[in-house]
Amino acid sequence: MSLPTILSIVFGGILAGYAFVMCTVRLAAILQQEGYAGGAFLRWYYRGRNIERKKASLHAVAIALLTALFSVCFSFLGYKLANLISILPFVGICVLYCYAEGRHALKVPAKPTARAVRLIVAYGVVMSALCVGLGFALTAVSMAANANWVYLLRYVPFAVVPLLCPPVLALTNACMKAYEVPHTNRFIRRASAALAASGAVKVGITGSFGKTSVKNFAAVILSEKFKVIATPASYNTPAGIARAVNEGGLDCEVFLAEMGARRRGDIAQLCDMVCPTVGVVTGVCAQHTETFGSLEAVKEEKGVLATRTEKCVLGRSCADMGGGNALVMGRDFGAEDIRLSLDGTQFTLRLPSGSFPVSVPVLGRHAAEDVALAAALAFLLGMTPEEIAAGIAGILPVPHRLERKDANGVVILDDAYNCNEEGAKNAVEVLRLAAGRKFVVTPGIVELGQLEEAVNGALGAALVGLDRVILVGETLVLDVRNGYLAAGGAEEKLSVVPSLERAQELLARELAAGDCVLFLNDLPDKY
Repeated sequence: MSLPTILSIVFGGILAGYAFVMCTVRLAAILQQEGYAGGAFLRWYYRGRNIERKKASLHAVAIALLTALFSVCFSFLGYKLANLISILPFVGICVLYCYAEGRHALKVPAKPTARAVRLIVAYGVVMSALCVGLGFALTAVSMAANANWVYLLRYVPFAVVPLLCPPVLALTNACMKAYEVPHTNRFIRRASAALAASGAVKVGITGSFGKTSVKNFAAVILSEKFKVIATPASYNTPAGIARAVNEGGLDCEVFLAEMGARRRGDIAQLCDMVCPTVGVVTGVCAQHTETFGSLEAVKEEKGVLATRTEKCVLGRSCADMGGGNALVMGRDFGAEDIRLSLDGTQFTLRLPSGSFPVSVPVLGRHAAEDVALAAALAFLLGMTPEEIAAGIAGILPVPHRLERKDANGVVILDDAYNCNEEGAKNAVEVLRLAAGRKFVVTPGIVELGQLEEAVNGALGAALVGLDRVILVGETLVLDVRNGYLAAGGAEEKLSVVPSLERAQELLARELAAGDCVLFLNDLPDKY
């Protein structure tokens, strides 16, 4: 090979590699959503009817056909020049692909963390090396064949690269863990040391549902007496909590740590890190049985927090978790005489020290119980009923958790952040309070493993009687649809659409002033 040929292959391969990276940067965001678990990412990608895999196949076919077509059509100019011209459709297809991807924003935007940047850079290097190596291999084959038509079509096999991007990304991620895992562990150890040295009361909050709401409500109530720091948003993993500690510090009297769990051992790891002396277990349901295998395993995992703390607050479904120092909802405290409306929730808060009426601008039966859990925690930490009542007065709605919004006379109930069977039941209960027509938009409930069919069937049955039911996507809606129709739902009130955008188009045509629409669970992009 001549030096110009070698340089053109190297330069072209690098550009091609980064072009493929730009076309698949969305996959890197999905991998981030999966917690950089390569196995889970590949299972998602290769599951049946995955639209991302279909797009990659179309991308590959377009590259193969158009590259071959341009090569043949311009062969009258000479095979070398035609070969160069065949690069144009490749560039055009990649540009159009990136433009089309850019028009559909991720529901969960990629977080530009240092780890994400390192992964993208490494992925780009690997893809460029792959394309350079493929370029040299195809050129060598065409030269060995000594046939003009082979040289003419030598770039056509690059069409296979879009199909290789997901496993290459997963492989790059796996190799990067040799650096990332020790780096993250150092980050976590630094936060653990800071937590161990802090004199603050450390509180762990876990459960299948309501963790973030209880944490936020508790932070508001406790701030009436203490200086409080809570982990932001849903930072409920070791890395998330470590980031909150290392970047925000621990200048507080009470530290609230939300603790998530998707696999056995997660809560124990978080307890080792945070060393909580007080725990809150909000409740247990079938959420995450996909990774735990059974509801009993979920309950056992959440119960680890109750056994690792000196005092704890337990929701109704967790009464058997704690020892003598546990406050149990329904037995020791509770939200009673709950009165629901589309403007807020009123109830009687019962604590061991007495009862008093409460009114909060949050919606749903579960919201009242979340407030009660937060209030019981405050009582456990020594706050008086007067201090607790003053703290509750400062509670505000939590974004995307059955949050009311009003637009053009339409009431919107935004329960899009997440969804579990308990929350779904309570959200539909609030929707039925609306005076006008009642619409629901949902893709179903996920991460239920073998219980998905039953739970989503029950969700469908719960929607019977609403004026409009719009099911979104292809993942779980068949079970919701079957449950709805089996329970006597009217088929003419039911629509199944492929995307949230299509659902919004339907709503734009059908909604009128006085109507109420519930957005129940906006699934992450990986679904």
